[in-house]
Amino acid sequence: MLSYSFALVASVFALPALAGFQDFGIPASSSTVDIKAFNVANFTLNNLAAVLVSPVLPGRESITLPIHAYLIQHQPSNTTFMFDLGMRNDPQNLPPGFAGLFDNKNITFEPFKDITELLQEGGVSLDSIEMVFWSHAHFDHIGDMSKFPQSTKIVVNEKTNLTIFPDFAGSDLQASDLSGHNVETVDFEKAKLVISGMPAVDFFGDGSFYLLDTPGHLVGHMTGLARVTPTSFIVLGADAMHHAGELRPVGNFLNNFPCPSEILEEASKAISTDFFWSTKSAPGSFDLPSRAQPLFSVSDIAGSFYVDPVAATVSVDRIAVFDADPDFFVLFTHDASITGVLPYFPQSVSDWQKEGLKERSVWLFIDPENDAFAFSPA
Repeated sequence: MLSYSFALVASVFALPALAGFQDFGIPASSSTVDIKAFNVANFTLNNLAAVLVSPVLPGRESITLPIHAYLIQHQPSNTTFMFDLGMRNDPQNLPPGFAGLFDNKNITFEPFKDITELLQEGGVSLDSIEMVFWSHAHFDHIGDMSKFPQSTKIVVNEKTNLTIFPDFAGSDLQASDLSGHNVETVDFEKAKLVISGMPAVDFFGDGSFYLLDTPGHLVGHMTGLARVTPTSFIVLGADAMHHAGELRPVGNFLNNFPCPSEILEEASKAISTDFFWSTKSAPGSFDLPSRAQPLFSVSDIAGSFYVDPVAATVSVDRIAVFDADPDFFVLFTHDASITGVLPYFPQSVSDWQKEGLKERSVWLFIDPENDAFAFSPA
């Protein structure tokens, strides 16, 4: 099975540099959704960077990350839904396994308004949210469902562990996360589509919004693939990766999105060649264009936040094929590199291609002045 997976990834990477969306297995459609993004909170994982990425350089052991959530409107039916909710602002009321991370100061944060407050302050009634898609059942994605009306449906991967603490000691969920809400499960084993090597479900049946099976971070993890124009897409990668360095550079990415000269020049001096290398690098001078693989890899240490690092790496590889294509814009929940350029609610992200947002943002993570830069000892 593992050899099949790698062969499948290899075949996907063989796609032409400028593949059309149909070459990825996506049917044509004129149906679209509109996406608005929220940065719900920022939290710091103290001395925990190593459970996310590798390598972790001296002085970079702690990492501060945003938590993004997305308000999506299905244009044909005017249905409004959320893809992830961010975290609740009273983490002491989480199940003990998660609450302990805050009690012990493993995770710290500044006070913030949760997604329900942000929505209502923005004029979005919680009654208008017909469903919430959980990419997976971790606390920083499921919010506080007790604040939503019971009419709001929850959509999860069929493999998601929906057991409740304290009945099951190791459960991530508690009764208030599910109580009163209808839960719809997505069974990828019955998926009729394969998109970029991933089992895919056309949720609305019109080609506007797909769910992709992306295991590795957690059992039941899934990614959203949103068609925002008939030929352009936003990939909602959730926690398939936690840093842009796990995603880039790979495949045709450098050819299709050359690094701006000013960032390239600074990065060549700032990226430590004691930890990163490429064919044309020299000591003290990192050569990005000759780098053949992403700068970071998925953490596989004991205690990693990836339950299956091998499967997670394959999921990242499959998403990276989208990332290298000009018609796809990859967003993931904790991308610290784009918080200064990503338009937030009430602005829409759907015009990303026309606005050149991808070209302006994808290399920010190697800018030494960017919050995501982590490629030299601090």
